[in-house]
Amino acid sequence: MGMFVDEIDIFVKSGDGGAGCVSFRREKYVPRGGPDGGDGGDGGSVWLEADPSLTTLLDYHYKRHYHAERGRHGEGSNRHGASGNDLVLKVPLGTVVADRDTREHLGDLAASGQRILAVRGARGGRGNARFATSTNRAPRRADLGRPGHERWLRLELKLLADVGVIGFPNAGKSTLVSRVSAAKPRIADYAFTTLTPTLGIVRVDDERTFVIADLPGLISGAAEGRGLGHQFLRHTERTRLLLHMLDLDPQTRRDPLDDLRVINQELAAYSPALAERPQIVVANKADLPETLARRDAVERHCAAHDLPLHVISAVTGAGLADLVRAVQKRLEELKWARVAS
Repeated sequence: MGMFVDEIDIFVKSGDGGAGCVSFRREKYVPRGGPDGGDGGDGGSVWLEADPSLTTLLDYHYKRHYHAERGRHGEGSNRHGASGNDLVLKVPLGTVVADRDTREHLGDLAASGQRILAVRGARGGRGNARFATSTNRAPRRADLGRPGHERWLRLELKLLADVGVIGFPNAGKSTLVSRVSAAKPRIADYAFTTLTPTLGIVRVDDERTFVIADLPGLISGAAEGRGLGHQFLRHTERTRLLLHMLDLDPQTRRDPLDDLRVINQELAAYSPALAERPQIVVANKADLPETLARRDAVERHCAAHDLPLHVISAVTGAGLADLVRAVQKRLEELKWARVAS
């Protein structure tokens, strides 16, 4: 069975340990001051932590290398070096972590706040105060700190779409997805049909992203294949919002409002649960001449039926920024409504 998989390799290195110090007390009136070199601090570890506010691995597509802080060196007067801070990398729930090279499975981050230790911080070196014995009262040796551990990790997240795009073939569904997306994860082929859904990750701002997928083949016997399989519908379980694409191009010789009705009927026949999801109507190809009459008809219909409408051009990009913001706002409202219920 196919899956949307977002996969990324990242390099992690724990902090080096600080070096121990060679030092002797040099104080007036203290004959033969003893060794007082402190130990080096331990390096920081690198952890991965599941964070429910994240939905994608997009940040790791931009930055691949992560280093925890090194330990400070020891000093005289038995002052030990401070340990380096741990580095905690946040990932979405459902992230599977493995060692890239050995393929060792390190764990699944399934619960909020759950952590996996990726690499442990290195030990700091001992200062010369540790080496004093009854026979060697002035040791001149100290350990260097150990180097940090490093490895490549493979992070894998099975993506489920937050937003599904529905509409007739050629309405511009996949163009829309590719225009608003920041990254295209590797998309598995679906064995049961010739369809490959287009999947993208949309970045709204620094904190927020959502996953969008076109849901192809909703029309029985349409050019796109045999329609949706039940396995594909499983992927739409998390889909909280549908974008219903209408084609304003008069060349199609179809009526956009008729298309709206037909697709919704098909949707209800395939999956009553999916048909119940909130929809935003998206009228596409507004850049073409001769679309005004159709656009007016769609606007009147949506106003009469209290349907949110966005008029866009997926090709020129007109209206896309407003649409992305509206989608994010609606996803947040739906999330709070679900938490409240």
